[in-house]
Amino acid sequence: MHRDSLPSPKLIVPDLGIPHTALTLSLWLVPEGVEVLEGDRVAELLSGAATIDLEAPVTGRLVRQLVDEDAAVTPGMAIAEFEPAAE
Repeated sequence: MHRDSLPSPKLIVPDLGIPHTALTLSLWLVPEGVEVLEGDRVAELLSGAATIDLEAPVTGRLVRQLVDEDAAVTPGMAIAEFEPAAE
């Protein structure tokens, strides 16, 4: 299978196990086009008074932010797309 035919890795909002709690994407820590390492902090979610860091799922480049800051998000929602680094 060619690399171009593989789906882009996505950053997915995790299920925090807190029902009926609003989640908001509060801050992008990495702009589009920037290289990241797997595990780098790329965004922050707010859940009530708690802040949750979201980490890059792969080493590569953040190619597209799918959600604006201050937008409501839900568990399972894709909020960013990545291009994996060449192996």
